[in-house]
Amino acid sequence: MDVRAAIALEPGKPLVVDTVQLEGPRDGEVLIEIMATGICHTDKYTLSGQDPEGVFPAILGHEGAGIVRKVGKGVTSVKPGDHVIPVYIPECRQCPACLSQKTNLCTAIRATQGRGLMPDGTTRFSYKGKPVHNYMGCSTFANFTVVPEIAVAKIRPDAPFDRACYVGCGVTTGVGSVIWGAKVEPNSTVAVFGLGGIGLNVIQGAKMVGARQIVGVDINPARAPLAEKFGMTDFLNPAALPEGEDVVSKIIEMTGGGADYTFECIGNVTLMRQALESAHRGWGVACVIGVAAAGQEISTRPFQLITGRKWMGTAYGGARGRTDTPKVVDMYMEGRVDIDDLITNRIPLEKINEAFEMMGRGEGIRTVVDYSL
Repeated sequence: MDVRAAIALEPGKPLVVDTVQLEGPRDGEVLIEIMATGICHTDKYTLSGQDPEGVFPAILGHEGAGIVRKVGKGVTSVKPGDHVIPVYIPECRQCPACLSQKTNLCTAIRATQGRGLMPDGTTRFSYKGKPVHNYMGCSTFANFTVVPEIAVAKIRPDAPFDRACYVGCGVTTGVGSVIWGAKVEPNSTVAVFGLGGIGLNVIQGAKMVGARQIVGVDINPARAPLAEKFGMTDFLNPAALPEGEDVVSKIIEMTGGGADYTFECIGNVTLMRQALESAHRGWGVACVIGVAAAGQEISTRPFQLITGRKWMGTAYGGARGRTDTPKVVDMYMEGRVDIDDLITNRIPLEKINEAFEMMGRGEGIRTVVDYSL
């Protein structure tokens, strides 16, 4: 079938919006009409050519929501008409990782997904007669896509697609890192490095679980008002510190010994170290969420770990793809999670390159492609 898509033909170049061909679902696969998709920094990272798993040509996008239109043989968990979110971390519920209940990192299709292929080693998209790779098992920069059943989360039908799509990555990554990743406890102190889309969701997750103090760290003071609305209690601008003061010592001072939980939400290895060292001696947990550039490494003095601090990380907030994603949608619909204030732009697919330019300039929080526009 012919579908509209934004195609990444080669790294570092603008996306090409054109008609591509999509093969229908094979056994164990689901055809989804994507109604809306968010544009995430991970898409920009891959498009830049710096992503070691980036393959081209490809249809990017991994933050979508839509409606099941057709299912392949053997699919039982969803049916045509169901509202769904494709999830880039699947949940087969059968592999050792899923059965362990200790991680959300399902390994069932990891090898093929990382090569831009479906589980059978082929692609479903083509352009001008040549194969086009899938992306993160989702490829939501097309108004129709085919996804393995184990990577489809069924959600409630009354959730608006232009908000629910953001649950497919940013919201769940931030809120989930608090709830399922670090498991922040009530009355905790929290420090959040980076007040972009992920950081804001960490803040509202921390507020939701009852953190008593939430310190937001960012060099852009313009981000403070929205962070305060989401639950930030204290703002720290490293660029405004007096000479001789540093971020770590300031957070330790502000929290009375260090934060119980810290979150790095940018992908900066220097900040990852600061997040660890500003965690409380004896029990502080520093959670790495941001994705650093390929080849970068983190470091600290062993003393920081010997004295009881813990370094950890999460992907997709530790959320299990099919089990937990619908719960975050419910949180939004019940008014416990704010998504409306995070969606700063809605655009048609034809303007998607403008959205990447806005992201590069640091404008807005999240731009959504609404396929009805």
